[in-house]
Amino acid sequence: MELIKQIFERNKNWISERLQNDADYFHRLSQGQSPEILYIGCSDSRVTAEDMMGANPGEVFVHRNVANQVVPTDANLNAVVQFAVEYLKVRHIVICGHYGCGGIQAALHPTDMGQLNNWLQGLRDVYRLHADELNAIKDEEKKVDRLVELNVQEQAINIAKMDHVQKAQAKNSGRPQIHGWVLNIRNGKLIDLKLNVNKAFSEIKNIYEIRE
Repeated sequence: MELIKQIFERNKNWISERLQNDADYFHRLSQGQSPEILYIGCSDSRVTAEDMMGANPGEVFVHRNVANQVVPTDANLNAVVQFAVEYLKVRHIVICGHYGCGGIQAALHPTDMGQLNNWLQGLRDVYRLHADELNAIKDEEKKVDRLVELNVQEQAINIAKMDHVQKAQAKNSGRPQIHGWVLNIRNGKLIDLKLNVNKAFSEIKNIYEIRE
């Protein structure tokens, strides 16, 4: 319980620091949010979205799960995406993976992990789609890193297929834009994979006729 007590002490210190810098900080924070970015990342405890982007509270709407998966049947994810694009009207959606991801490593070396195996099935599908490229990589660390990148690419495509996103893009001239990033956890650097998902799915988005 010592750690829990420390957390509440840290909370008091955090409040004090915020108020010293800005007496109206919490009043302003309580008035609502208008983030421009929906961030979908990994649940890894070492990877915090706001810290690595230097973002302040209210600037990023965050959803995290094991290995930053975009699963069409995930009701939680669907609710997050719908709220972000229809109500918050975010201008960007970021799928962010990270090197050294435990979920990626587990997908490469499957064992009996119970329910987690079901969740990782999507990752194994990514591996299957890119097996020739991945199997040609002999260095294990580089293979894991490449699967991290390919997983981000495939999850970005999955988010582009979602009806909430397609409708919003058709209505808002291609926004929200979709981005694929990787955090190099070994040096803290964010890497933009420069995916061209929006162009690849323009023909899908155009099937929506928007009526005001």
